[in-house]
Amino acid sequence: MNFAETLHTNPIFEIIARQAAALNVRAYVIGGFVRDLILKRPSKDIDIVCIGSGIELAEAVGRELRVPVTVFKNFGTAMLRSSLSGPGEEEDAADSPDSWEVEFVGARKESYRSESRKPIVEDGTLEDDQNRRDFTINAMGISLNEADFGQILDPFGGLDDLRRKVIRTPLDPTVTFSDDPLRMMRAIRFASQLGFDIEPDTFDAIGGMKDRIAIVSRERITDELNKIILSTKPSYGFKLLFHAGLLDLIFPELVALKGVETIEGKGHKDNFYHTLQVLDNVADRSDDLWLRWAALLHDIAKPATKRFDPKVGWTFHGHEDLGAKQVPGIFRQMKLPLNEKMRFVKKLVRLHLRPIALVKEQITDSALRRLLIEAGDDLEALMNLCRADITSKNYDRVRKHIANFDKVERKLRELDERDKLRNFQPVITGELIMETFGLKPSKEVGQIKTAVREAILEGTVSNTLETALPFMIEEGRKIGLEPVKMPDISNDASLPSEQPSPKTN
Repeated sequence: MNFAETLHTNPIFEIIARQAAALNVRAYVIGGFVRDLILKRPSKDIDIVCIGSGIELAEAVGRELRVPVTVFKNFGTAMLRSSLSGPGEEEDAADSPDSWEVEFVGARKESYRSESRKPIVEDGTLEDDQNRRDFTINAMGISLNEADFGQILDPFGGLDDLRRKVIRTPLDPTVTFSDDPLRMMRAIRFASQLGFDIEPDTFDAIGGMKDRIAIVSRERITDELNKIILSTKPSYGFKLLFHAGLLDLIFPELVALKGVETIEGKGHKDNFYHTLQVLDNVADRSDDLWLRWAALLHDIAKPATKRFDPKVGWTFHGHEDLGAKQVPGIFRQMKLPLNEKMRFVKKLVRLHLRPIALVKEQITDSALRRLLIEAGDDLEALMNLCRADITSKNYDRVRKHIANFDKVERKLRELDERDKLRNFQPVITGELIMETFGLKPSKEVGQIKTAVREAILEGTVSNTLETALPFMIEEGRKIGLEPVKMPDISNDASLPSEQPSPKTN
């Protein structure tokens, strides 16, 4: 199999070949780019191996392209970015959405110590370099040398494994995974991304070597986990992690959801498989990593809240609130960002029952207002999660739930268009309360502010100073307070009186 014609479509390969010949070194494209080329998957990362100094080759290519080269001397590698525009037009390649990232390394062989996944590296041959690759489908190379330009080099049968859709290690899988245990996560990640099977001996070796994952940093584990979550059907990757025994070690809170308990003939659903179904459902709707994390964690507190009631069966009261409280700890443990991404997931976990609960009762504007205000700009994401959470095997039941859910969603849209509640803020602020009654920050201020907010949400008071201010004063009098300074509302444009007001029922 020869890819010369394909390589000629991108001038970067001819430039690398030309500079390699000038340096009298042999060069090869290797790894993931070759795999994706055969699979016809898009790829912007090119790995180049040369029999010699990868840094020297990178610098020579960089000079011809007129782009900067980043050198990592400790690793013996170098990297540059090249756009598709060709030589002489590369100054802004790093900022181009069409840029290619090209990494250069000299062929090497590796050996490992048992306590570390960082290899001892020596110069080696192309065969040595291919031997150190993780999987056969990543060990294929394409020659950039004049004698056999475009010819594929496949010493371990990677082409056959691609055709058979199989993940397999080039060498003994036990040694491969012992040397670098992260490869166990990568095996499952590739299987999940590509929809491949893992060859039986390779999968058995993951189970046998799973405890070695302890020497891998949490950041690297989470990076692979995120790629599994972003797969087209992420449940497949999680099932492989579970059956290999890795999930118990890297995400025990998720494994705790597994199993069905039965008392007096009453059982509950297996919340592990339910969660994976919800994750797949969300994946069908959105590529958002954090919405997918919300799906993964939405029922995470069910084991802690599980109770059996002889009258109603199994209950999980409060699992949404407890689950939201667990989100920061899980994110911290996973080395995930503790910023607005975490707060987004926490919010969705806390609110995920609210829209579903609304279909079971008479829908009031008050309940809808509260949901709109609490969800804010994340309402669409919340509704996607809630729709994904309907996983009953009873088709008629699902259809009924979806119809009721459509009704709730329609009412939410109508109310939001009418009252513009996404960025709702009550016109009565804590500062205004303190100024009016001559108070310092205190529980009385919070008490009055809460009363005003609730009245606005219930629709008994509109969100304007004209109606909210008299209500505030009356609430103050109920607890023995009298105004010491009446706010000037004759020119209230400077006050927040233009806030949108919920309509009264």
